Amino acid sequence: MFIPCDDAKRLIKEKNAQLVDVRTPEEYSESKLPGAMNIPLQDIDRLAESMLKKDVPVIVFCRSGQRSHMAMQILLSQQFNEVYNLGSFMAWQQCPDV
Repeated sequence: MFIPCDDAKRLIKEKNAQLVDVRTPEEYSESKLPGAMNIPLQDIDRLAESMLKKDVPVIVFCRSGQRSHMAMQILLSQQFNEVYNLGSFMAWQQCPDV
């Protein structure tokens, strides 16, 4: 269900994938991943089309993977072509850069 972090980093490097943190602005300000934009889950259905490109892969994440799973479903329902769930933002730290 989750994309491995090395695959996510490869997508960002090779396809310019969009990294989206769906946590709250408060959580985002406490710990950010490099290059990630914050679109909280409660706003993603309203803001995704204006902030994200549909033809570029999107990688969503949150604290545990639950909100990012919901965000992935919303984006897929809005016809985004490639959407991946990284799960927890802590997964990012668990693999080397590619």
